[in-house]
Amino acid sequence: QVQLVESGGGLVQPGGSLRLSCVASGSIFRIISMGYYRQAPGQQRELVATINAGQATNYGESVKGRFTISRNNAENTVTLQMNSLKPEDTAVYYCNVIGYQSMLPSSRMDYWGEGTLVTVSS
Repeated sequence: QVQLVESGGGLVQPGGSLRLSCVASGSIFRIISMGYYRQAPGQQRELVATINAGQATNYGESVKGRFTISRNNAENTVTLQMNSLKPEDTAVYYCNVIGYQSMLPSSRMDYWGEGTLVTVSS
């Protein structure tokens, strides 16, 4: 089993900043990608940002230039720095980890955190 522990989130005023972190632990052989997705009420879950083991990043269009994702491979940790937050960034943010639990291709894993609420409001 793999556990994802998320931290950060909360209430912030428009224009403010927040930092989210997610630590993966447990039966992990290799992590391919770590990232965040978000889901606002009544909306589908959407990509926020992902980062692979080589530090290549991918951002959703709405957060480009405002959010920065980083990763510590040694500690299996991913961090999302969110700046210039807008009310439309309000959502539950979910950590996602994709990788393998052993050398076997059949051990591919795809885990989600429980989610953390980010509210941007004055």
